[in-house]
Amino acid sequence: MSIRSSSESSSSSTKSWIVHGIVAGAAIAVAIGARAYLAQSKKLRSRVVGIIPARFASSRFQGKPLVNILGKPMIQRTWERSKLATTLDHLVVATDDEKIAECCRGFGADVIMTSESCRNGTERCNEAQEKLDKKYDIVVNIQGDEPLIEPEIIDGIVKALQAAPDAVFSTAVTSLKPEDAFDPNRVKCVVDNRGYAIYFSRGLIPYNKSGRVNPQFPYMLHLGIQSYDSKFLKIYPQLQPTPLQLEEDLEQLKVLENGFKMKVIKVDHEAHGVDTAEDVEKIESFMRERNLS
Repeated sequence: MSIRSSSESSSSSTKSWIVHGIVAGAAIAVAIGARAYLAQSKKLRSRVVGIIPARFASSRFQGKPLVNILGKPMIQRTWERSKLATTLDHLVVATDDEKIAECCRGFGADVIMTSESCRNGTERCNEAQEKLDKKYDIVVNIQGDEPLIEPEIIDGIVKALQAAPDAVFSTAVTSLKPEDAFDPNRVKCVVDNRGYAIYFSRGLIPYNKSGRVNPQFPYMLHLGIQSYDSKFLKIYPQLQPTPLQLEEDLEQLKVLENGFKMKVIKVDHEAHGVDTAEDVEKIESFMRERNLS
């Protein structure tokens, strides 16, 4: 058995903290530089592009964008709803899969091919915007698994970001149903009294001492749609993954952990995202009940 002297142990510990400090310092430097870069421009964010990121190899539901929902691929339903938004100057689908691309071109969508290395929808949106012919001030990330997304919600988060020059990100929440309180696929959100995000979690937040759902509390469900200042979107991939982001597996937490502001609007919306194969039957039943074609 090897025994290390206290001086050796102390030296090793010191080196560890020095390395940790250098890594943390580098991450802080990137974040500070990002804020300085964003502060250079105060002009109105007027030009807006909507991007629908879509990948075939989902761990929870492979081939999800192409799943049939009452006769149409889900990605087509999302695209058709998004086209109704009045704030979008352009709309594209960003994918790394030729089957999805062929399907989208078939119903008239513009498609941008992106790499398989994108770790999340935000990075895919960034790669797509770099390949666009025109430059835009705001990029809207429209989740392809929200086939009933309301165009008013798209317009709402765009206008919220335009009205909040100190924010680089905007998103939407709606009321959380009690039965979804402990579902980790339903992401919860808390905001401050000025409408800026404090935290997102797969767990129930806020969490009370009883450990039960409080029927009197207005819990909020995060809707996947989000918009970014296009300059910030270029910076996002340079920011190192953060502890909370990795633990919750929620990409928006990296934004908050680096000190950036995120504007949140609350909307009335029957949340019917498709996370698993079982959700398809639920959404089809909902559409039949309301005569939605």
